[in-house]
Amino acid sequence: MIITKRVTFIAKEGDEAKMKELLSAMVAPSKKEDGCIFYEIFQYEGNRRKFMAYESWKDEEALNGHKTSAHYAVYKAAYEPYCEKKYSDELEVLS
Repeated sequence: MIITKRVTFIAKEGDEAKMKELLSAMVAPSKKEDGCIFYEIFQYEGNRRKFMAYESWKDEEALNGHKTSAHYAVYKAAYEPYCEKKYSDELEVLS
């Protein structure tokens, strides 16, 4: 079953560049992971403090592999000081 998530990050005032750096570093290695269907980070044009990660994984095993990767560990250990708020939504494709 394909898993699709949208993760929203609100950077703390003045920390937009650091948040962008941390999130951008996730894209290339995540796309190379087994089971990654789609992985991109977006920054809102009208609110530069707001970022969205949009990701799709082949199945739960692929998503769990992502969460145990070295690049995920670096992001997880570093993002909190720069992030005011983070929330996640699981999405379902309508067909």
